[in-house]
Amino acid sequence: MTAGGTATPSDPAPATLVLGLGRSGMGAARLLQQRQEPVLVLESGNGEVQHRNAAQLRQEGIAVALNTPLDTASLDALGFTPARVVVSPGIRWDHPLLQELRRRGIPTVGEITTAWEATRPVPWIGITGTNGKTTVTHLVAHLLAEAGLDAPMCGNVGFSAAELALRRLQPGQALPAWMVVELSSYQIEAAPQLAPRIGLWTTLTPDHLERHGSLDAYRAIKRSLLERSAVRILNADDPDLRSRAASWDQARWVTAQPRQRAREAGIEPHLWIEADQVLAAPDGAPLLDARALAMPGEHNRQNLLMAVAVGLELGLEPAAMEAALRRFPGVPHRLERIRSHDGVTWFNDSKATNYDAAEVALRALEGPLVVLAGGEAKQGDAQGWLAGLRREAAAVVLFGAAQGHFEQLLNEGGYSGAVHRVEGLEAAVPLAAQLAREHRCRAVLLSPACASFDQYRDFEARGDHFRQLVQQL
Repeated sequence: MTAGGTATPSDPAPATLVLGLGRSGMGAARLLQQRQEPVLVLESGNGEVQHRNAAQLRQEGIAVALNTPLDTASLDALGFTPARVVVSPGIRWDHPLLQELRRRGIPTVGEITTAWEATRPVPWIGITGTNGKTTVTHLVAHLLAEAGLDAPMCGNVGFSAAELALRRLQPGQALPAWMVVELSSYQIEAAPQLAPRIGLWTTLTPDHLERHGSLDAYRAIKRSLLERSAVRILNADDPDLRSRAASWDQARWVTAQPRQRAREAGIEPHLWIEADQVLAAPDGAPLLDARALAMPGEHNRQNLLMAVAVGLELGLEPAAMEAALRRFPGVPHRLERIRSHDGVTWFNDSKATNYDAAEVALRALEGPLVVLAGGEAKQGDAQGWLAGLRREAAAVVLFGAAQGHFEQLLNEGGYSGAVHRVEGLEAAVPLAAQLAREHRCRAVLLSPACASFDQYRDFEARGDHFRQLVQQL
């Protein structure tokens, strides 16, 4: 490598170029190196975090080039032609450099592909959806762990799939029996080889349209994962999925509604709920109590059913699953109950990064509420969210970059409660406590309806900060 970080002809030519030095890119680079594949990581950034990550990889013998624009000039300056290029999820799949690579016949794959290749023949449980996929991932992993199965979760939650594969391929370790993998649309579109043994699709509402261009394109990406799955589990209560039920020749549908309601929509459900009991096809035999999962909201009953469908596929006993569900601790940042203080319950729903997810939280909780919303706004239809605020929220505290836009939405949407604007959560939390007392609210809900990137690294950092501030009240 030269001082600037590019390769010279005297260097051994890396077989693989990894684009991006975040968690996924680092995991992929380490996994490829462990498999004896020479790697070069290119990163366009040049900040403190990138330098720290680069130093870690270089100590491990992995070449890194920082401050390298992702363009054809950088590619031509390498002095070699990589056998393939591995792309981190943060880089658009239609990036001009990737299009040029494909034009030159150089294969491009997503970082999740490296984990898929390294963990053959472990069966994957692939979970996707606009909302609900993280809760379902946690539920499935919990059920399987409680049953004694070695089935860790990874992907778009916790460890990246490459990090998990790397750890399990170390000497003295063994590959798991199953992998429970949360998959975003970014990961799916970049991994057409990925074919889970079991695929789950929770919901489909407009999201990431600034990346995918249209709802049809976004839907097609999600659907491709299920079409490659041997067993397909879908949520019959999602309007978009239900409207296309006739297009599936093989799927296991679940519904939190009675069986007859699904049949009226042309769907024969695999699992459904009546009188608080989970029932199963073909004869409607009761399996377990739907109240075993304490998380509020009908959407969490849908999540429960999807996890139970996986458990049945793997041979778990219904009684054991019910006992495990009663022990489920919940999911951080997803309607996470933090504490009760002065008669007010505080909920952290930082994972609600779009209008639809925030609307789900408003359906799950009973008002009157103080709602904290804001961050980096996304495209989408806000009408359902606004209706939920009109119904449940006595006051709304807006913060972050979207506060002006949200205030306009509230005014135009006929919201008549109190609206306050603050810079960040440090001011929002004590104000919310005051407003909850004034309006005699049951709860305070952080449900931002926004991405976090204006003020935080990710939604987890935002939720952690909120939890810390609430605990200090």
